[in-house]
Amino acid sequence: MDISITRVEKQGKRPEDSALGFGTIFTDHMFNMDYNPEKGWHNARIEPLHNFSISPATMTLHYGQTIFEGLKAYKTAKGEIQLFRPQENFKRLNSSARGLCIPEIDEAFALEALKELLKVEKEWIPETPGTSLYIRPTVFATDPFLGVRASHTYRYFVLLSPVGAYYAEGFNPVKILISKDHVRAVRGGVGEYKTAGNYAASLLASEKAKEEGYAQVLWLDGVEQKYIEEVGAMNIFFVINDELVTPMLNGSILPGITRNSVLQLGRKWGMKVSERKISIDELAQAHKDGSLTEAFGSGTAAVISPVGEIKYGDNIMHIGDGTPGKLAVKFNEAITNIQYGMAEDTENWIEKL
Repeated sequence: MDISITRVEKQGKRPEDSALGFGTIFTDHMFNMDYNPEKGWHNARIEPLHNFSISPATMTLHYGQTIFEGLKAYKTAKGEIQLFRPQENFKRLNSSARGLCIPEIDEAFALEALKELLKVEKEWIPETPGTSLYIRPTVFATDPFLGVRASHTYRYFVLLSPVGAYYAEGFNPVKILISKDHVRAVRGGVGEYKTAGNYAASLLASEKAKEEGYAQVLWLDGVEQKYIEEVGAMNIFFVINDELVTPMLNGSILPGITRNSVLQLGRKWGMKVSERKISIDELAQAHKDGSLTEAFGSGTAAVISPVGEIKYGDNIMHIGDGTPGKLAVKFNEAITNIQYGMAEDTENWIEKL
């Protein structure tokens, strides 16, 4: 499929790297592509960023049939532009598509289109370590129809945003709250897919957590509310008795690409690594007896985020000494050094433009 390119008449200016936050500034151009049953995916185009004009009956507004991804482009000290495991993002996008009855996208073409968009917007990619260009591929249903069924038509678009650190705390340990009153997803539902409804389901508990001074919610399973699953914007890891533990994928946990990277590196380094069920009771006991020595989250936005405090009911678990744990530091440095071209890509994770 050919990709048409229409450029803006006057190019915008990227803010100074030091002024970047997360997800509020967008580049001049975006990628768009449409789907209908007769043509399949068609009309691939890079064009100036613009608002969509849609019917108030558009199905995605009423039934939430939408999926998305999140990945980043990095600029190395040599000025090279590279992506971190983008094939995995498009593979996961198609997994989400299957789960929400959305037509799959050719993964190789999606990557080719993204590269073309990045070539157009290369001046928007920040250069300071810790900054990057956040990439948001999205698909949403476009049928104007008030009835519960899968849409027949869709729009795929890619939005770009230069970003700094995801958390205001930077790489300092964050505080997270385990919700006793709310659940995010259950096995057999859509918890393992990157779809908007999962995030909407997390908002109420997240707002309550913020009112108590906590950055995010750590979710328990939706059936027994006993087993730890994930944090709102990241997967979770614990170090217990020198074992790196993360909840096993069970259908209600997003299969994080950074999560997979941590597991792969941990095993390569000869660590004892486990993907298994871990209950809140086990975690509380490990904290009580001192065998819980570290906790951190993993995700595209923050990469690695040390966790310094977990609250569950009246039990407040302080982890470490208020500084990032040694393993969090090690994983963060290993992954970010590969992303920014400061270390050899021994895992074949980097895709260069």
